[in-house]
Amino acid sequence: MPAAGRIRSVAAGYRVAVSVREELRGIAAESFGWDELRAEQLTAMEQLTGGGDVLAVLPTGAGKSAIYQVAGLRVDGPVLVVSPLIALQRDQRDGLAEADAPDAVVVNSAQRVGETADAWDAVQTGRARFLFLSPEQLARDEVIDRLGGAGVALFVVDEAHCVSEWGHDFRPDYLRLGHVIERLGHPPVAALTATAAPPVRADIVERLGLREHREVVVSFDRPELHLSAHRYPDPDLRRREVVQRAAELAGTGLVYCATRKESVVIAEALTERGVRAAAYHAGLNRRTREEVQQGFMSGEVRVVVATSAFGMGIDKADVRFVLHAASPASLDAYYQEVGRGGRDGDPAVVELHHHARDFDLQRFLTARRPRPEVLRRALAALRPDEHRSPRDIGADAKLTGARRTTALNLLEQAGAVVADERGHFRRTDLAAAEAVRNAADIADRHRRMIRSRIDMMRSYADTTDCRRRLLLGYFGEQLDEPCGNCDNCDAGRSTTVDAGDAADHVRVRHPEFGDGTVMSTEDDRMTVLFGEHGYKTLAREAVRRHGLLQAVD
Repeated sequence: MPAAGRIRSVAAGYRVAVSVREELRGIAAESFGWDELRAEQLTAMEQLTGGGDVLAVLPTGAGKSAIYQVAGLRVDGPVLVVSPLIALQRDQRDGLAEADAPDAVVVNSAQRVGETADAWDAVQTGRARFLFLSPEQLARDEVIDRLGGAGVALFVVDEAHCVSEWGHDFRPDYLRLGHVIERLGHPPVAALTATAAPPVRADIVERLGLREHREVVVSFDRPELHLSAHRYPDPDLRRREVVQRAAELAGTGLVYCATRKESVVIAEALTERGVRAAAYHAGLNRRTREEVQQGFMSGEVRVVVATSAFGMGIDKADVRFVLHAASPASLDAYYQEVGRGGRDGDPAVVELHHHARDFDLQRFLTARRPRPEVLRRALAALRPDEHRSPRDIGADAKLTGARRTTALNLLEQAGAVVADERGHFRRTDLAAAEAVRNAADIADRHRRMIRSRIDMMRSYADTTDCRRRLLLGYFGEQLDEPCGNCDNCDAGRSTTVDAGDAADHVRVRHPEFGDGTVMSTEDDRMTVLFGEHGYKTLAREAVRRHGLLQAVD
């Protein structure tokens, strides 16, 4: 093409891109009252409205929902939003109701039959643009048939880390979403999450079958959060200190606990001290949970003491502190929970209160292996010449929903079963003994990854260097200078990193652990993520002396 022609083509493409962005900005302003859209939001919206798939990893408060809300008003057809919690679905629907946008409806098991019928009628007649469903609803053929008839124009997976077995809120029913997407003709897919380390991102892409997708990943750095960790010799002393801190810190706050019982005990202790506190956990009835959530949003409740059941999708900007009364199982989970603090950009206090038994318990909980007889029973319910639904397989094999889903997922990864576009399975020619052995090996690899994440959480809790540096390194960001806003920086313990040539070779190979990716480097150590073994912290001197890492092109 002549130079002038190339220039004209580039200019024309630029005008189209600008016009699309201006149209998206216009929708945002007119329908939602948003004067500005961030560059990463616009990038994701353009990709979706152009027919492509997107994986967007944006920190809490960075506007993930805006991506599908604005893009959804530019596509021609209903927008399906898969959301894991009924309360979250309602919050998202109510948020759209406050905007100058088409109707949004919810279909879930808590509704009356008439409400569900009205919702489907609104979608099928075009009165409603947005439909919120749980992944469990999509296990039903009749639901997928209705969606197919409605012509879904955009498929949104909210809290997409739930797709990944490496993710901190893994939900087995999310694993079938890839089959649902294909069954609906693979409309543009938006996978949205606030935290996803590299193995989680890779798993999301594979599980959902994203095609020629774009990944929009925003920096995980939240400099307004002051990070600290405190270790205790016994849980009673820890509990007293957590209660004291929650009582004396100003503003609204969250306290995360490992168990339902502990959340109630701490909430009662705070109430006795005159703090407007309430416990929140999955064992409470729905009405009580809603009252606690509404009280927190309105300011009537100053401190919510909760298990990990609380917080997903909570849009409260002025949370001034987030305390953990036990260590979570991963930095993914921890960062998502602490990310609920300081969303208005003002300073917030983040404290981890832990002791060694937290990590021992987490490792114990990952020790379970799939029982071979469960895998064999699932295989016995299948034949090579017949596709069967997961429900029928589970009934014949006498397996509950979760065990059935786990077994089929492992067997599919092992090559023992294959699924069609409906998510129905048939058996392959792989012998049962080999299938069970392969599935057990895959489960072992999963367990190694999970345990490596527990070890990284322990490293964060125990480090005497800059906490933010370790935290960001876990997500693949390098921070050479001390952050100046953590307890170790306050005490003058943090050091400046001279990474040398360690970060020049991002992809490396280890003689024992295989191929990996250098995630972060410090003066004396580096963290490498290995595909088969998870996160490993290696001494840089030993790496240099023994030539343990070789660059991989």
